[in-house]
Amino acid sequence: MARQELGPAGLRVAHAVRRALRDVVSEGLPAGRSAPPRPVQRIVVGVSGGADSLALAAGAAWCGRRVEDLAGLPVTAIVVDHGLQDGSATVASRAAEQVESLGIPAEVVRVEVIDRGDGPEADARVARYRALLSDRDAVVLVGHTLDDQAETVLLGLSRGSGTRSLAGMSQRQGRLLRPLLGVRRAETEAACREAGLEWWSDPHNVDPTYGRSRVRGALTTLAHALGPGLSEALARTAELCRADADLLDKLAAALLLEASRPDGDLAIVPLETADRALRDRALLTWLRREGAVDVSAGHIGAVAELITAWHGQAGVDVPGARIVRRGDLLSAR
Repeated sequence: MARQELGPAGLRVAHAVRRALRDVVSEGLPAGRSAPPRPVQRIVVGVSGGADSLALAAGAAWCGRRVEDLAGLPVTAIVVDHGLQDGSATVASRAAEQVESLGIPAEVVRVEVIDRGDGPEADARVARYRALLSDRDAVVLVGHTLDDQAETVLLGLSRGSGTRSLAGMSQRQGRLLRPLLGVRRAETEAACREAGLEWWSDPHNVDPTYGRSRVRGALTTLAHALGPGLSEALARTAELCRADADLLDKLAAALLLEASRPDGDLAIVPLETADRALRDRALLTWLRREGAVDVSAGHIGAVAELITAWHGQAGVDVPGARIVRRGDLLSAR
């Protein structure tokens, strides 16, 4: 199985992996503010046992054998066992066996999911990425698809989130790479069938206890109501929003730099003449820098009123800080 030629769906997956990997291998890995990029030494595939990650592993194996630019880079897999379901060790072991049938060494890593108060999905994600990103010289591939991207955008819409949330997941985030954001879930399943890989269907994916599962069901309902192409449209929205959010963040960073004082205070004048989209982003970054946590849109609006509607207010309380205005300066206490 490891050496057979890929079918049509498998080739589409493999070509997506090749395009993403070539850019990262060419550019190198981030190494800090002043240090030059570091060369990629290894390719690590995060595997859950589902169709997306198994198809990703098959595509990465093909690239390791067939793509000249990547020749010599070892491809390995990490199967993360969160230990959250009965039989998870068996699922992880079976996934590792299937990956190894592709010619890729696989390691099963059992992680401890710590309750951080953000919900089981977020807590599991933190533990998973800590395990996957443990090797600083490796680029890590994960199997998020176009369908996952569409669900992420819909989840952001349901929460009334801003542009950055609607931007969804980026293809590259440091050493983390998502090559399949343009590939449908149906294609990864077809790729697995072509390769004779048997994937595991996570029961959490249809458990309404989990927010992501509810969004997945809602997306199916909306697709039936609105017609085909909804997932593609939501993924396209993410791409457009990401470009806008990147530009706004860059401009907001420049505004924050202009307003910042050596003691950490903010000058009012640059902020009161700035566009709201930039001012609010600059305020959010400043509040987090000053130790505020869980900052909401309401908190940002209240702090902004100290700039735009100043009538001598005593100050604004945000989680982790109190913001006051002293003359032409904002201070965090």
